[in-house]
Amino acid sequence: MAESKYGNYVITELHEPESRKQFAPAYAKYAQRILWMDKNVVPGAINMNTSWYLKAGPTIDDKPHTHDHDEIIGFFSNDASNPHDLGGIVEIYLEDELQIITKSSMIFVPAGMVHCPLYLRRVDRPIFHFTVVLDGLYIKDEII
Repeated sequence: MAESKYGNYVITELHEPESRKQFAPAYAKYAQRILWMDKNVVPGAINMNTSWYLKAGPTIDDKPHTHDHDEIIGFFSNDASNPHDLGGIVEIYLEDELQIITKSSMIFVPAGMVHCPLYLRRVDRPIFHFTVVLDGLYIKDEII
């Protein structure tokens, strides 16, 4: 059988960057990473990562930061019969304004906007989480 012409665009296994692996033990306390895509996984790709949030508590995004590119942050229910009920409470700061998330949500974060910390206040059932950064790599500039 001939090799697939476009199979390299299909990612089915986690290819987490070396720079993120140092956070894996802390991340595993509350989440399970599913997949990660960036230009190092698929040349030319933008950055997207996906996870299941499993437990309440602090996250590794405990400090305010910015990106040089726009970002979309998502939190989704895993209940197909009630897809808007998040099944938990997520708190995230946009600039100095606290957003309390209790419904499936997507948040647009323009380039340069200070965002986070991110707290998982309640997780009744797994919450699907993703981020998309409109660049080939996930790079954050922490605010000191």
